[in-house]
Amino acid sequence: MRKIAFIGAGSFGFTRKLVKDILTFPAFKDSTIALMDIDEERLSAIKKACDLIAEKGKYPAKIVATTDRTEALKGADGVVITILQGGVFVWRHDIEIPKKYGVDINVGDTRGPAGIFRTLRTIPVMLDICRDIENYCPEAVVLNYTNPMAMLCRAMQGQSKVNVTGLCHSVQGTAKMLAKWIGAPMDEITYTCAGINHQAFYLEYKWNGKDAYPLIRKAIEKEEIYNEEIVRNEMFMHLDYYVTESSGHNSEYNAWFRKRPDLIEKYCIHGTGWNPGEYAFILNSYLKRETMWKKEIDEWLSKDEIDLTRGNEYAAYIFNAVFGDNEMFEFNGNVRNTGLIDNLPRGCCVEVPILASKKGLSALHVGPLPDHLAILNNTSSRCEELAVEGALEGDPRKVFHAVLFDPLTSSVLSMQETKNMVDEMFEKNKDWLPQFKFDN
Repeated sequence: MRKIAFIGAGSFGFTRKLVKDILTFPAFKDSTIALMDIDEERLSAIKKACDLIAEKGKYPAKIVATTDRTEALKGADGVVITILQGGVFVWRHDIEIPKKYGVDINVGDTRGPAGIFRTLRTIPVMLDICRDIENYCPEAVVLNYTNPMAMLCRAMQGQSKVNVTGLCHSVQGTAKMLAKWIGAPMDEITYTCAGINHQAFYLEYKWNGKDAYPLIRKAIEKEEIYNEEIVRNEMFMHLDYYVTESSGHNSEYNAWFRKRPDLIEKYCIHGTGWNPGEYAFILNSYLKRETMWKKEIDEWLSKDEIDLTRGNEYAAYIFNAVFGDNEMFEFNGNVRNTGLIDNLPRGCCVEVPILASKKGLSALHVGPLPDHLAILNNTSSRCEELAVEGALEGDPRKVFHAVLFDPLTSSVLSMQETKNMVDEMFEKNKDWLPQFKFDN
């Protein structure tokens, strides 16, 4: 009997889907699913949901729930991490403070000033989780879904011996979107994708072995397709390779789209996948979720029929490959750069193809990125490296420098304005940053 632990299981929609996927594999139908969260009310709700999945699927699985992390981790073969440190009422300041200074951030969960401060809050907790994994399930395969993906994985992989990689929806999601645009069945598509999280590129994208990029270029000539992903389509037209993460995210990772109101209006108000109203819409959605989640859970639990079809999330397939039925599975994951991408900083976190098998997780060598893509990735990855160092050392100066060279921030603010913004963000976050020393 296998055991899989969920740390941060109160993410109702996500945990529910992953548990459903895991139980569809014959090797896991009688597994122990250990759900852990610090919010007892949410934990109780997800326990009911998973019990219902097991009942409807006639799976002899054992579902347990606990607020004790060590209890959940003891003897686990696999661990899924989906925590959110601080919640939306802290996260909102990551975006609202920069916006006051003129740095118009869209989502703010990956990099830039918002992503960096989210990292500072989250790294101490992630390292605590890693220490518990080292003590209670050191051989476990650990899959992180918590953002900021690259910086958190970089910290965990650099400061612990845990067998962890980070997973994101963007690679498979974008591959499917491009296939739809050109009218190709997804099972006839192959690709090689590499770079950094949310800013990886399809170095090859083929349909039945033939380069499909000419078909993608033709597709985005259609107004409705161009308008579906304006920022990413503009990047493709000028960079010649398609980027993985949505337009809303990518608009804030560079200096081209959000540094002036006219550019925001032209490229970002529509076609970012976050319509309408971008940040205000996202914030309101998160705030609404904080007040409506109970109703949504009750509605789901009261359904007569539940869809038990296996989804496309990677976690269950990876677990099955390593300690299930051992069916090999290739995916894109986040690992340290041990020469996997030749022209990105050694040791930084990269997103590359990984082969999961009974041998474990084996990252594949990609080689060099095209030079212009390497420039773009290098800028972000070096800022991420500096931010992680600052977080681990409790060094606010390194954090400031990491924000200072962020592409969007540096295109809008002077050095002193950036310093003022960072100081204000530190002040707002100080109760969540135990690794930093603040004057009272």
